[in-house]
Amino acid sequence: MDLNASYSNATCHPAVLNYRYFGALLGILVTAVGTTGNVMTLLAFATERKIRTRFNLLILNLTVADLLYCGFLQPVTVDTFIHFTWRQSHAMCQVFGLLLFVANAVSIFSLVLIAMSRYILISDPQRFDRVYSRYTMPFFLALPWALGLALFGPLWRIYVFLPAVCTCSFHRSWGRPYTTILMFCMFGLGLSCIGVFYFLINRKVREAARALEEYRLTHEGGKKKKNRRKSKGLEISVNDSGIAADGSSISQAGDERPQATESTDVEGEPASGQRPAPGAGESAGACYQARKRSNSEFRKVTRMCFAMFVVYVTCYFPFCMLHVADGRKRAPILLHMVAGNFTWLNSCVNPILYAVLNRQFNEAYRGVLRKGARLFTRSACLGGQ
Repeated sequence: MDLNASYSNATCHPAVLNYRYFGALLGILVTAVGTTGNVMTLLAFATERKIRTRFNLLILNLTVADLLYCGFLQPVTVDTFIHFTWRQSHAMCQVFGLLLFVANAVSIFSLVLIAMSRYILISDPQRFDRVYSRYTMPFFLALPWALGLALFGPLWRIYVFLPAVCTCSFHRSWGRPYTTILMFCMFGLGLSCIGVFYFLINRKVREAARALEEYRLTHEGGKKKKNRRKSKGLEISVNDSGIAADGSSISQAGDERPQATESTDVEGEPASGQRPAPGAGESAGACYQARKRSNSEFRKVTRMCFAMFVVYVTCYFPFCMLHVADGRKRAPILLHMVAGNFTWLNSCVNPILYAVLNRQFNEAYRGVLRKGARLFTRSACLGGQ
């Protein structure tokens, strides 16, 4: 296996000669949007305490992987497209290929951990506290990187420049069957695992919504009964609303579901205090509204996480299917190029999803921009003196 032979003419394939200009422009856009968005996410974590939760640390891990791609790997790709040749060394090509697939592995494994954490949170909030404690979080943050290096490190010798996609990657033939099995396990099983978690989450959320509706109907029934008894000059205990004096549900099937959703704060983590007790000064109606708000917040955060998963699948599905289906390289070279370039979008879209679908991230981004504007204005004033 002569790896140096692949660098005797390390230019991109002639079939994509005219396409390279579009590829370079797309790469510049991904670099600008992705680097800016992911840097703002890091600054938001650094400056806004309210989003520094255990769950959001998993998103931070994903942000670091996206920033690695957008801030370092994508500019190298843009340079290759513009000059239509790999201008770096052989060793740099190996480093590029390794980091490329490690970043992808971190993205997938982080999405798995995010989906798993959402499921544990809605199923058993107390278990969430035990599994995702301050002692175990360093392990969950390091695990995706360790797995990525362990899985793609052995391919170090076969990372070469591939003219068809105008970038460095593992050789499609030299790495088989390990690369085929690896890609199937990581993309096929990994993404399927994420899909299963979100299916189970959706089922739990529906159960919580039904239980919450039963709670509302029970509460309304209790109020009507109370009003009828008041008209007769009788007293009624709080138990007739379906809530015991200590705030726990009495004889109401499925009530654990709304308790689980209510015990989560707007950031998607278990609340520190116990749920409010109507007997301690809060009415059953207020308790219902609190559960409803908490359920709504959980849905919003989960919707954002699911959107991240859908974007990843959409960006990588054409590339993975083409890699598996076109083992004999009969598909047009341009099709391989377009499928490869479509994967670029994943690393720059996530910050946009955070801003659009998560109120707290949106406010954190606004805070970063305000602080940056004040700092710029102050610097300009000092410079003008």
